Amino acid sequence: MKFSQIPGQKDIIDRLIGSVRCERVSHAQLFSGPEGCGSLALALAYATYISCENRSGNDSCGICKSCVKYEKMIHPDLHFVFPVIKNKREDPVSDSFIGEWRDFVRKSPFFTLNSWLDSIGVEKEQGLIFASEAAEIIKKLSLKTFESDVKIMIIWLPERMHLSTANKLLKIIEEPPDRTLFLLVSEEPDKVIPTILSRCQHIKIPGFTGDKIKDYLISKYGSSSEKAAEIARIANGNIIRASDLFENQESSLQNLDSFRSLMRYSWKRDILSVIRWSEEMASRGREAQKGFISYALRLLRENLMLSLDQQKHRLVYLGGEEVTFSEKFHPYINQRNVYPLTEELNQAFYHIEANGNARIIFLDLALKVVRLIR
Repeated sequence: MKFSQIPGQKDIIDRLIGSVRCERVSHAQLFSGPEGCGSLALALAYATYISCENRSGNDSCGICKSCVKYEKMIHPDLHFVFPVIKNKREDPVSDSFIGEWRDFVRKSPFFTLNSWLDSIGVEKEQGLIFASEAAEIIKKLSLKTFESDVKIMIIWLPERMHLSTANKLLKIIEEPPDRTLFLLVSEEPDKVIPTILSRCQHIKIPGFTGDKIKDYLISKYGSSSEKAAEIARIANGNIIRASDLFENQESSLQNLDSFRSLMRYSWKRDILSVIRWSEEMASRGREAQKGFISYALRLLRENLMLSLDQQKHRLVYLGGEEVTFSEKFHPYINQRNVYPLTEELNQAFYHIEANGNARIIFLDLALKVVRLIR
């Protein structure tokens, strides 16, 4: 991965390059930013640049032995940790899925946790960095470097790390072996334990600008300028959402249909349909359930902005069928009910994450929406 392959983020890239040129690379760095900001791509490009044998003043060469191996993600001094699911045949560690991870990331470095877990066939499990990972990390980093001057460990989504794993890694992150670099890539740094946060240099990454997303869509998909501009506006800095909107809308349409059904049944106070809806939601995988709740929270926000915004277009990021639905739905969302609705959705998300009974959680949520929507 080269910096030139990342659309935008020039200020962050200049800062990273400057740290290498000045030989002031911190041993533990936390790349944090919202979903779709390109934080993982930046970490990969940074690692490639550090290990490049013929780097220039603004990028890695892309052709040396190190760069070729980094491009394929098979460099012996590059290590990955990422959320996985439990495998009945062996301990749940990242190396059990490293082949799938390499193939997946090489397709595109811009993706969500849900899309990664879908690629490895997750059903109702949640992706986590389990306790068994800590011993693997310590073992790998205790070895000497093979080809590069530095060993690099990229930890994607440290907020998904089991508490016991995090505690076991505190010492090695604070005092790593010689020539070892930790790059942590987080979308929710507030969920990373404070003792790890305090040991890292923080690099805050903003979302992409609309112009950069527009150029990316035109370059990658051959989109028309008008369509790319519209998708870039709706994506609101999230390059992953922009790609999803362009490539397919299947998951988004499924979530919209589920949200629409919940609101319709709740308004009619059709309790039997509400029960059927909650059972259908409970049959989905946990990551899909959390994906729906996140989608519902976004849709509530957009509809509240529609209700508050007289011109009905500023600060609103809706597209496709969402626009048609929200034109009729937004009057039912206001400052009196949006806060309790948001609180109930957040509570449901927390309980799903805690492996609660999905049928009870979604039925409880739906019955509270029945009361609040009116």
